[in-house]
Amino acid sequence: MKKKKMIKRALFTLSFILLLVACSSDDSTATEEENNDNFDRQALLVNWADNIIVPSYTAFNTETNSLVTATTTFTENPTIGTLQQLRETWEEAYVAFQHVSMFEIGKAEALNYRNRINVYPTNASEIDDLIATGTYDLSLPSTIDAQGFPAIDYLINGLASSDEEIVAFYTINENAEDYKVYLNTLAETISTLTETVLSDWNNGYRDTFVDNTSSSASGSVDKLANDYVFYYEKALRAGKIGIPAGVFSNDPLPEKVEAFYKKDISKILALEALQATQNFFEGKKFGASSTGESFKTYLAFLNTIKNGENLGALITSQFETATSNLEGLNNDFALQIENDNTKMLTAYNELQRNVILMKVDMLQAMDISVDYVDADGD
Repeated sequence: MKKKKMIKRALFTLSFILLLVACSSDDSTATEEENNDNFDRQALLVNWADNIIVPSYTAFNTETNSLVTATTTFTENPTIGTLQQLRETWEEAYVAFQHVSMFEIGKAEALNYRNRINVYPTNASEIDDLIATGTYDLSLPSTIDAQGFPAIDYLINGLASSDEEIVAFYTINENAEDYKVYLNTLAETISTLTETVLSDWNNGYRDTFVDNTSSSASGSVDKLANDYVFYYEKALRAGKIGIPAGVFSNDPLPEKVEAFYKKDISKILALEALQATQNFFEGKKFGASSTGESFKTYLAFLNTIKNGENLGALITSQFETATSNLEGLNNDFALQIENDNTKMLTAYNELQRNVILMKVDMLQAMDISVDYVDADGD
């Protein structure tokens, strides 16, 4: 009897081991197939480069040139009229920037492009000190919060409570000439950085980017996918909404909204950024309604399903829900936070849902590893 029991146990153990081996073999085969899908990555990269990224930078470059012109006009003849014109041009350029901010790859990454153009809140006291001393180097990391659109916001909207008083800083103030020089330097720096990035795309980097079809961490698809999700999660969801709403602090921080001194365009900038990220997800060509290969078509190719629904469709639907929530906010996010922060928190939560869908589900479906550290615990 004992021998029979031992034989039965041995046979059972052997059968169990063989079953495990068979299951392991099946899993390995499935993983290998997923890692080597034959989606046309080059077509995806061509659409990104030729129809979205380069046209976006080209349009923004035009806006930055206009900003330099408007700044020069104002500093050469500081009046309320030229100040108002400068504000309009600054706002148009700021809105256009939302379409290139997510592309922190290539020369933009090397130049720390996004941070040099849009770190907020700006450091007003540092700006005043730099103007007073007349000595500064905006390429230094220490000046990152004293330049870009937020710094210009301070200098054309935040120096005083009235237009007459602001103009006085550029006319009768003892440091009037230094204010003019600094303001011009800010606009010229934005323009120069943009021209450098655009030139790089037009003179070799576009081909390097498009030809790098590797499905590895160093491939263009993997790198830009990470940059895109990082931008959506950190710069859009957290920067524009979560941080000022107090999601990551004990109390709300309305002074940390984008365009703090202009007051009434923080929603405009957030909506533009959200639309730009949705357009990119869907492969929509810049300035057109037609689409090409995209994250969404990639997911459709993979037939990625979540909870019985197409993942690409879920992400698009969530973009639309988040947009609807943002549209319901006050144009001035600081005022919204002070009067009814619950709506800001709700908007954040709707943006957060797409972080999960894209950062977890989408990247896993495409077998792309996250290459940045999540420091805010979500």
